[in-house]
Amino acid sequence: MKYQFIIDWIKNYAEENNISSLIVGVSGGIDSAVTSTLAAQTGLTTYVLTLPIQQNENQVDLAKSHIEWLKSKHSNIIHLNFDLTPVYKAFQNTVNPYVNSLSLANSRARLRMTTLYQIASMYNGIVVGTGNKVEDFGVGFYTKYGDGGVDISPIADLMKSEVYDVGKELGILESIMNAAPTDGLWPDNRTDEDQLGATYDELEWAMTFNDDETKLSEKELGILNQFRILNKRNSHKMIPIPICKNVLKQ
Repeated sequence: MKYQFIIDWIKNYAEENNISSLIVGVSGGIDSAVTSTLAAQTGLTTYVLTLPIQQNENQVDLAKSHIEWLKSKHSNIIHLNFDLTPVYKAFQNTVNPYVNSLSLANSRARLRMTTLYQIASMYNGIVVGTGNKVEDFGVGFYTKYGDGGVDISPIADLMKSEVYDVGKELGILESIMNAAPTDGLWPDNRTDEDQLGATYDELEWAMTFNDDETKLSEKELGILNQFRILNKRNSHKMIPIPICKNVLKQ
């Protein structure tokens, strides 16, 4: 298999660090489908978690379909479902009125992260990240200490198009391959493209662009500018946390 090196990398990391299990949140999207399948192929016990919070039924159905497909092929899969809606509502009521739509969307991701680590701590596991290169290192499209809070990132050096290549090779369900990417954090079910203002193919192009900008069309300049805006706005997620150096030691 072309991407066998990712499976080997996950397995070697787990063995070197005496890890017993892998914990993956499954959303119904291509990234988590690919990541959970690669994790399953290590042979390690793989806990796949569905963590709905007032979730669109289509997203829930896609996640369930993938997990059933995964379980039919691998005996090391354990599915755990936690409906976090009551927890989310209680949190929302507790911090009200200090809420807005963005803070609540991020809170969903952070509640899921907390749950993933709860299971990881129970079973000597690690939380396996599902972010790709465009999201993690291009536009910072993730929640800090939410879906960005992970132990390892096996597909974070793959462009979104490469993730689809892996999905095709792995035989991921067509319904997931064809679904519009979404983070599932908003009540209006907006897609990633709605939020980013560009497609993943366009962002990949902008991320690797190093040519003469004077040759670009107005549309291409707009895409490049949108990428740069997102990259700058979210740079705080993609660089190390600033540390105040102790000048007294100098």
